[in-house]
Amino acid sequence: MCRNNATAQINTDQVMRVGQNALYFEDYMLSIQYFNQVIQAKPYLAQPYFYRAIAKLNLEDYRGAIEDATLAIERNRFITDAFEVRGVAHQNLGNYAEAVADYNEALSMLPENRQMLFNKAMAQEAMGDLNAAEETFTTLLTIHRSYDNGYMGRAKLRLTQGDTIPALEDINKALELNPNLTNAFILRADIAINSTKNYEQALADMNEAIKLQPHFAGFFINRAFLRYNLDDYFGAMADYDYAIQLDPLNKVALFNRGLLLSEVNDNDKAIADFNRVLQLDSKDYRALYNRALLFYNTRDYKSAIADVSQVIEAYPQFATAYSFRSEIYREMGEMRKAATDYDKAMSLYRVRPTLSDESATTDNASTPEEIVSNRFTTLLTIENETEVEEEYNNKGIRGRVQDRNVNIVVEPLFTLSYYSSPTQLQETTYYIKEADDINATRILRFVVVVTNKEPQLNDESLIRRHFESIEYYNSYIATHEPRSIDYFGRAMDFMTIHNYASAIQDLDRAIALTPDFALAYFLRAVARYNNIEVEQYTQDGESINAGDALEIARSRRQLALNEIIADLDMVIKLSPRMSLAYFNKGNILLEMQDFTSAISAYSKAIELKPDFGEAYYNRGYVYLKLGNEDAGVADLSKAGELGVLPSYNLLKRISR
Repeated sequence: MCRNNATAQINTDQVMRVGQNALYFEDYMLSIQYFNQVIQAKPYLAQPYFYRAIAKLNLEDYRGAIEDATLAIERNRFITDAFEVRGVAHQNLGNYAEAVADYNEALSMLPENRQMLFNKAMAQEAMGDLNAAEETFTTLLTIHRSYDNGYMGRAKLRLTQGDTIPALEDINKALELNPNLTNAFILRADIAINSTKNYEQALADMNEAIKLQPHFAGFFINRAFLRYNLDDYFGAMADYDYAIQLDPLNKVALFNRGLLLSEVNDNDKAIADFNRVLQLDSKDYRALYNRALLFYNTRDYKSAIADVSQVIEAYPQFATAYSFRSEIYREMGEMRKAATDYDKAMSLYRVRPTLSDESATTDNASTPEEIVSNRFTTLLTIENETEVEEEYNNKGIRGRVQDRNVNIVVEPLFTLSYYSSPTQLQETTYYIKEADDINATRILRFVVVVTNKEPQLNDESLIRRHFESIEYYNSYIATHEPRSIDYFGRAMDFMTIHNYASAIQDLDRAIALTPDFALAYFLRAVARYNNIEVEQYTQDGESINAGDALEIARSRRQLALNEIIADLDMVIKLSPRMSLAYFNKGNILLEMQDFTSAISAYSKAIELKPDFGEAYYNRGYVYLKLGNEDAGVADLSKAGELGVLPSYNLLKRISR
């Protein structure tokens, strides 16, 4: 009996570990399947409920996350992170009082925790308790004086309180700590516009924001507004043109460009822009009204009448529209209709104040008529993305609820997979002869592809296919003479479901049977790397919180990296023209801080594959670390040309 219990315990620990692997690699649906198995076997454990809560939080199943975090807390009230997960879930659902209560529970155990103090302040602000939020921000920034996002949070709070000068001080402090905070530049630009009409200062900040996020159309739209107010017509037009290149369906950019074109009497192009706006939204009455004006200017009176009549039908109290239609009818010689519309306009003007274009100052109108007339021929802006979002402390949380700021990281290892995530710029996976050869045999149950962007498995039927495939291999291997390809196939399934320890065991067996199996060495190198990546968060089944007690010994990690290098060297020996092996070796050498050797490995990969964008990107990154800016910029530029989009973000940061 004891022996059976021990076996069950080992199996449960292994399933938990693999579930944590899947969680770390953002395969949340898959991780939930593993945690379900642990809960079914041992429902009294707190950890599987806690980890399942994390997965549900990332899948935006906030109620499910609350339920699981509660079950974890009922089993162990000392899992601080469970209170934090539940607090974040409550906060996302708008249950701010409950979120604050959970943060207080966690802070009673970890009173100086940065993220929980920050989230608590955000929740207090959201529930309208501004004084309490101010106190929490003060506590946070007294303890963590170098926390840039804390200053941004307090700046937003102070603006809500109407304290512009202290808010600016906080924004400036945040930028002093981190000059790459896009939202800080945007928020400071908003203050310059709304408080002092200092368009030049706002323009300078918008320029900085665009350097950091050069592919967000909204920033170009808002910069165009600033340039227009500074009488830079051509600069404004160029920004609208580029915004439309980035986002061809952006109604605001199309509308604004139409207005600018109409100002210089480029009527046909202006009409074309308003046509596109109306194709996207047939009830955009601003566009209808402005197109009517252009039709009137080009003497297309019939079309002008059609457009302005739609506006009047929607807003029958809009006096200016009747006055305009009266003028059109007069030009057409239809005096009776002109007189009728004129009388209607005058009666509306007598009943209520004139809603002239000049008197309107904001888009926040109080009546439908004002929505149409306010700034009816004035450029529009979009709401800047200046929200300061809650953060979550746990390093096992990835995706949306982890870091707001994009970290500069190298392109990851290439691996063999059954799935890939092609991008718009890179629509196909990479080709290597060895994978093509193994697919040609049709021995494996799925087609092998080469990628460094494996997708998440969010389809339960796909997940089930790989568990069933493993069962197939188990049965086949038990009843047949073992072949290396069968172990390799099962290892591929284990890799797919993030069971790296089992994958490594099977690849060991495949290599023992076929010592010249290059793809087995290649895949084992990746499996070993993934295994050491997750070990520091999941070692011995403990919490995935980083901490001294969970850190893998440096020597142990170094030994594992040496084993990976040995595997890749064997791949290179067996398949000397496999560029991906050199690329992966470069990544491992980079992690080992052997920058010169890493550059050599990337250079060999590029020699074998001259269009290897990821190799150019990573080599450029290493050159920059070594201070060779010219070589780094050249490589990043080439990488961008070859479709590696992060190159441009990194180049923009260098230019700062």
